Amino acid sequence: MARAGDEGPPREDAREGTEIVGRKNRVITPLALRKRAPPHVCTVTRRDGKVRRLLSIVGQQRLPRVLRRMLDEEEFLSPYGIRSLSRFHREHPYIFNVDGHEHRVDYEPAESTGGQFGGNSNWRGPVWLPLNFLLVESLQKFHYYFGDEFKVEFPSGSGKHVSLWDVACDLSRRLNRIFVRDASGRRPVCGELEKFQSDPHWRDLIQFHARIG
Repeated sequence: MARAGDEGPPREDAREGTEIVGRKNRVITPLALRKRAPPHVCTVTRRDGKVRRLLSIVGQQRLPRVLRRMLDEEEFLSPYGIRSLSRFHREHPYIFNVDGHEHRVDYEPAESTGGQFGGNSNWRGPVWLPLNFLLVESLQKFHYYFGDEFKVEFPSGSGKHVSLWDVACDLSRRLNRIFVRDASGRRPVCGELEKFQSDPHWRDLIQFHARIG
């Protein structure tokens, strides 16, 4: 038992705080000693003279190229968020042969056309909320670093350039449309299930199922 004046054993939160500081120093110290930051580290100097760094696999040069495809309505950008597979594969499926058997990956935005995976198309087209949440959150963090000056074309090919924050907000609104009734009074999430679309006992219940792509 520790006596008055003794520090005693370090608390768990204190050890965690020390570990966090240690990790930060292991990243910052080598950067301070280098004349040029590695490609995965972006560095900007703010007007107040403070240096801000961003550690990311996708840096300032690569980010616009990634977003060009992700925000293309003919590829990943749908009216309801980001697709899990590019729409390009609807007309151009990925086909490969193994031991004389043909295998293919098609764009399937709802139920699978085959019996694989229990008839669920999984990652071959549908909009997945967890994935889109991570994308929206990442875009917000990129905006916090790059600011309003960093703009991308949205949607790709439209000629309209907006900030990453605006892109994140638009994607959020698209995700909401999955569950909100459209002009015809139908919820996209319910697809062709008439019980959920028109039955007065069911139409106000929202099933959680990503069917839209």
